[in-house]
Order: sequence, then C-alpha cells, then structure tokens
Amino acid sequence: MTPATMTCIEIARPGGPEVLTPATRPVPRPGRGEVLIKVAAAGINRPDLLQRQGVYPPPPDASDLPGLEVAGTVVALGEGVAAPTLGAEICALVAGGGYAEYVAVDARLCLPLPRGYDFVRAAALPETLFTVWHNVVERGRLAAGESLLVHGGAGGIGTTAIQLAVARGARVFATAGGPDKAKVCAGLGAHAIDYRAEDFVAVIKEATGGRGVDVILDMVGGPYVARNIKALAVEGRLVSIAFLQGSAVELNLMPVMLKRLTLTGSTLRPQATDRKAAMAAALAAEVWPLIDQGRIAPLVHATFPLVEAEAAHRLMEANTHVGKIVLTV
Repeated sequence: MTPATMTCIEIARPGGPEVLTPATRPVPRPGRGEVLIKVAAAGINRPDLLQRQGVYPPPPDASDLPGLEVAGTVVALGEGVAAPTLGAEICALVAGGGYAEYVAVDARLCLPLPRGYDFVRAAALPETLFTVWHNVVERGRLAAGESLLVHGGAGGIGTTAIQLAVARGARVFATAGGPDKAKVCAGLGAHAIDYRAEDFVAVIKEATGGRGVDVILDMVGGPYVARNIKALAVEGRLVSIAFLQGSAVELNLMPVMLKRLTLTGSTLRPQATDRKAAMAAALAAEVWPLIDQGRIAPLVHATFPLVEAEAAHRLMEANTHVGKIVLTV
C-alpha cells in the first residue's frame, strides 16, 4: 500500500538555493510501461541547479520537480510491466521528479543495484553513467588505445568518465582545480592537470609528442573551445555537454578543416525515452559488469536529507566537492 501524498521539493520560483521548498503532493501513479519507485536516495546534478535558476526547463511531459536520478524499491507496476518486479531494488534515470518520496519512471530506465551497493551509492550512478556513455562512447567514439581529455575531472561526470575510459583501455588526461582535486584524478588513473597552475594545451602537446588527444569531454565552453581544438589530434572529436563559461564563442574553423575534427555535443534529458532505453541496455551489458568488478565506482562526497536540498545545492555551487552529492529520503 502506498500513501496518497508524499513529501517533495518544489522550485518556488527561479532563483538561488533558497527557492527549494518542501511541499506535499499526491503520489504519482505509474502509467503503462512504468513502475512506481519508493525513493531512498536521489543524486544531485548541475542540471538541477540550472532548472532551479529558470534556465533549463523540464520537457513538457516530465515532472516539474527537480531530480534526474534515484535509487529505491519498486512498489507498484503499470500496465504491461514484467520487469523489474515488485520489491526490486533498483536505480533509475528520470526526466524529473527525483526530489520526492515517490517517482514514476519508464521500466526500461531501471537498472539493478550493483553487487554490494546501498541506495546512496546506487543513486550516484544513473545520470553520470548515461551522460558519459552517450557522449564519450557513442558520440565521441572513444576506442581502446585512444586518448581522452576530461575537463572537470573531479566532479561527478569527470570521475565517472575517467574510470570508464581507463576501464575500456584508453589513456586519460583530466583537468582539475588545485592539487587536491588533481590528486583525486590521478588516483583514478588519469594524467592530472591542475588548470590553475598549468596550461592543459601545453601539457597535452608535450605528453603526446605533439599529436594531441583523440576525444575531449568539455563542460566548460567559452574560451576552452578554441583551446580544445588546439589540443585535439587529427580526426579528433570534441564533445560538449555544458557551458560553465558560456556557449557563445568565436572560432577560427580552419584548424577544424585541416585536422578533420568533429564538434558535437548533447543534452540527455530531452532525448526520447526509446533512445534512453537503448542506453540503459548498453550500460547493463557493458558497464554494470565493470561496476560489479569494482573497476568503476562513484565517489560520494556528501549526503543531505531531502528537506535539506537547499544546503546540498549550496555545496554544489561552492564547487569544493569531489564526486557526487546525494539526497537521502
């Protein structure tokens, strides 16, 4: 039996962390092909901050509540659902609504808890793994023996990208702010570059004998775009997933032509559910075994109770964390 109402976190109006407000809403009902999850933990991601600020609205068919990944227990099944079963402990990618005691999600976007994982660690997996898989492997086409540069290497996306690329046989470089964060990246197997003290273009040029890297995963944008192009090898791929320093840039496209580069990027949330379901199937086949083997593991920096989402957002905005921040429900 599920209750009629639940506690959730609403965005009262666009603004700072203080606009995150505990509220009471009806418990959602799972539609055809969906399951209802009793949420035990929910990951926090930078798109949540953008939604709170009013610059990243949810898709028309998604919940207006923030939260893109959860872990918990399946407590109800919609019509036509055979798996996961009632009582299954899972983590899932959601298009919104994660900051709540219950959330409904397409059953195909649910993945089992990895071996030995609790709900907090599992909630730190979906958004980052879907994002990294789609952008580094599918769009960036990173192959074993190639090289990858990850910007923001100490964040949730960055630490995941480093581990996945290393596990798949790539050479990895990562930028991070300060020696402590650089040490974390190095511990995960990357050639760490402290961007506050080093020029990543020069470091990569020297480390690769002038060749450059094959793929760059960039969430900085702005002036980094031109520098990324300099750091790419012939036939290199630049994949943009965020623009912390702005999306409007002026570029000399001649190096793109001369080196036959590919400039691409994506946002995950608006993509069709069928497309995300295909990513989930690929993760189950290719990445979950690596997690079970301990070759990929989330770094959880801090947890906060659901009603303290404001404090969790303030921590993320301070940019002092390493890895993921998770809400407990």
